[in-house]
Amino acid sequence: MTEYLSIPTPAGSFDAIAAGPADGRPVLLLHGFPEAAIEWEHQLAVLGAREYRAVAPDQRGYSPGVRPERPAEYAMEDLVGDVLAIAAELGWHRFDLVGHDWGGAVAWWTAAEHPERVRTLTAVSTPHPAALAEALRTDEDQQLRSGYLTEWRQTRVTEQRMLDNDGEALRRMFEWRVPDSHVEEYLRRLFEPGALTAALNWYRAGRPDGRIDTVPVPTMYVWGTEDVAFGSTAALATERWVTGPYRFEMLEDVTHWVPEEAADAMAALLLEHLRST
Repeated sequence: MTEYLSIPTPAGSFDAIAAGPADGRPVLLLHGFPEAAIEWEHQLAVLGAREYRAVAPDQRGYSPGVRPERPAEYAMEDLVGDVLAIAAELGWHRFDLVGHDWGGAVAWWTAAEHPERVRTLTAVSTPHPAALAEALRTDEDQQLRSGYLTEWRQTRVTEQRMLDNDGEALRRMFEWRVPDSHVEEYLRRLFEPGALTAALNWYRAGRPDGRIDTVPVPTMYVWGTEDVAFGSTAALATERWVTGPYRFEMLEDVTHWVPEEAADAMAALLLEHLRST
């Protein structure tokens, strides 16, 4: 049964959904753009039924209670700080961390900088940030895939283009691979005043300070072969950036939207990974 939480932190209160017993092994799941916590709805139910305590927050900018206006307030250090603050409020010293898309990037950084807090890492779609950075420098295919970033970072008319015609551009982004009920809920939220700008501020905050290190915790990386945003170069190179036990799962004919498009497969892989540690 899904629970609805409000998690107070120094940055504000995060909305979240949760499942499973309060004393279950803690799992924190981070969503991507332009989604929300409900992208993990299926995995939450599966984890909760197996006695894990699974919590998925609407992250900074997506929770109305934590929606700062300046792009600088969406820096990676703030996003990682939110993860640690949410975990602290939940009373979790160590937890399993799962992230998709932007949530995957935050999860990589959290595991690299605070491995003592992260029992296991599961990154979905998003390769290790250093592997992606290298691909952006050397791989023409990845450069083409990431071409949208320039527009999203530099122009405020992006919001209008995405919202025109009842959010037609946002709907196309999901490639008809995400349940209609989720898409409608995402659009309802993004049409709230300031919500889409807050979500895009993740792209406009600038690159993280410093260089990300290798990840020493047990890690599983799940990537769909039809992912439009992340190509095989960065996906295959991610292994070099994990020093702990590593598992790479390649899902054939699956796009970027793994948690919803391949919900059963993602839940099964996640359970296997958690049980292995």
